[in-house]
Amino acid sequence: MSDLFAPKVPEEVANRRPLADRLRPTSLGEVTGQPHLTGEDGVLRRMIASGSLGSMIFWGPPGTGKTTVARLLSGEAGLAFEQISAIFSGVADLKKVFEGARLRRMDGRQTLLFVDEIHRFNRAQQDSFLPVMEDGTVILVGATTENPSFELNAALLSRARVLTFRPHDEDSLAELLQRAEATEAKPLPLDSEARASLLRMADGDGRAVLTLAEEVWRAARLGEVFDTAALAQIVQRRAPVYDKAQEGHYNLISALHKSVRGSDPDAALYYLARMLDAGEDPLYLGRRLVRMAVEDIGLADPQALVICNAAKDAYDYLGSPEGELALAQACVYLATAPKSNAVYTAYKAAMRAAKENGSLLPPKQILNAPTKLMKTEGYGDGYRYDHDEPDAFSGQNYFPEKMGRQVFYDPPERGFERDIKKRLEWWARLRKERGGG
Repeated sequence: MSDLFAPKVPEEVANRRPLADRLRPTSLGEVTGQPHLTGEDGVLRRMIASGSLGSMIFWGPPGTGKTTVARLLSGEAGLAFEQISAIFSGVADLKKVFEGARLRRMDGRQTLLFVDEIHRFNRAQQDSFLPVMEDGTVILVGATTENPSFELNAALLSRARVLTFRPHDEDSLAELLQRAEATEAKPLPLDSEARASLLRMADGDGRAVLTLAEEVWRAARLGEVFDTAALAQIVQRRAPVYDKAQEGHYNLISALHKSVRGSDPDAALYYLARMLDAGEDPLYLGRRLVRMAVEDIGLADPQALVICNAAKDAYDYLGSPEGELALAQACVYLATAPKSNAVYTAYKAAMRAAKENGSLLPPKQILNAPTKLMKTEGYGDGYRYDHDEPDAFSGQNYFPEKMGRQVFYDPPERGFERDIKKRLEWWARLRKERGGG
């Protein structure tokens, strides 16, 4: 249909477009929240300046500007822009897009193909991009909220650079609100605490903060200003219970860690649930659980570290909310495991000794002698191969001679370390009998 016969859209209707759409940046310089990509020295600005764009995967949470940046990138690089979604597209759609890109290339113009939710394409569909990427028919920009390492083919990843989009911080969200107020020519009817609460509700999502602002403006009567409680009631969204960058965050992670250390699985689960409910990054919690496994359980239960790493991998594989159950399982396992900080304490003691005695050479008999000179200097002389000794134990000294034998690791008689302690006591007795000190 030509523009002559297109229905006229009243101006007041046109202005009803969502605020997020009306505030969409018109250049990379206007993009907020991704200075490492779109700032003056950002990766994408450098690519454009060099005149050379390659295929890319944009990885990041919703509302961080992946679609907008792809569109702006094509404009600033002078490329044709095509957009498809893996949710609604199939092989026939891909063939049609590729054919259009080939025709444009024959006319001397390259195509930037933006594929939203690219991880939803199956392996065969992902492979179909490879020929058109290799011959330059398209520059592929795929967007995904999932970890590309798990969701995309290795062949595709080897031909594309992964660029990470970060959640908006409070400063960039606040900047978006200021732009919204300038566009609407009126302030948000919120007191200072409610405004801060609205920023937390957005949870790093730029689109979400603008949608919330629209809801507030629609609900406000003339002269009305909302506090935090009224805001929560209006938008029907509870603010996170703590700010991930402030005191509440550290209070809760401390409570979780101490509950695990104190062998209270119920309290540990409660604090884990509170942090997840507040919007904490589950992989941050996974990393903290790994830390607890090595600091507070150690070799009292060697499976603790294995289970925590498996929980992290399970979350990576399943995502939220299903993957959160794996974190909960690891949390309960740690809380109910026997506790020991013996390895943690031993490591700190060994590190102190290393700093104090870092210039001492190991005993010559345990050093290799790859040259004749080193052999004449006595390197390797007197070394006893433990596997050839009775009980596969020589009992020789391995510490620098000037240090003398040291003891850093003292396992308690709990869990698996009870068996380790018996083993160490037996070796100590043999060492004494065989002259190793």
